[in-house]
Amino acid sequence: MNEISRRDEVSLSGAALRGAPWKTAAVSGGATAAVSFGLGVLTDSAGLVWSLGLGISVFALVAAIGAVSKPNEGDRVTRQARLWALKHPWRFALLPAAITAVLDYPVQLVLDGEGVFGSAFQSVWHGALVYVIAGVLTLTRQGRARSSQ
Repeated sequence: MNEISRRDEVSLSGAALRGAPWKTAAVSGGATAAVSFGLGVLTDSAGLVWSLGLGISVFALVAAIGAVSKPNEGDRVTRQARLWALKHPWRFALLPAAITAVLDYPVQLVLDGEGVFGSAFQSVWHGALVYVIAGVLTLTRQGRARSSQ
């Protein structure tokens, strides 16, 4: 019986993300938001909320994929957590999706003016997209988990 609790899964996902390239993720997310907003200004379709939401999503995706890209780096706990993440990509992708939804909610609420429920729907929708993309990208990296055993 190798079942672990949801709390342990979140802990393992957090441990795998501990060694994520956070500076690279922040720069990537910020640059994506800036370019998106700049292109929107140039085409007269500027949307600050859309640009910030896109930047937050890219931030979470870069952190998630960067965390599992090098499963043999870091301390023993981080390596084991990364191997777990590569073996369970859909469970691992829940934490980056939750990070996206939590960071996106205040942006939606304050800047978009859709109200509490509309903002929650939009942020959960963005989190769901990050969940699918992070899960698929982590799934494609499963060969690294097999080769590092």
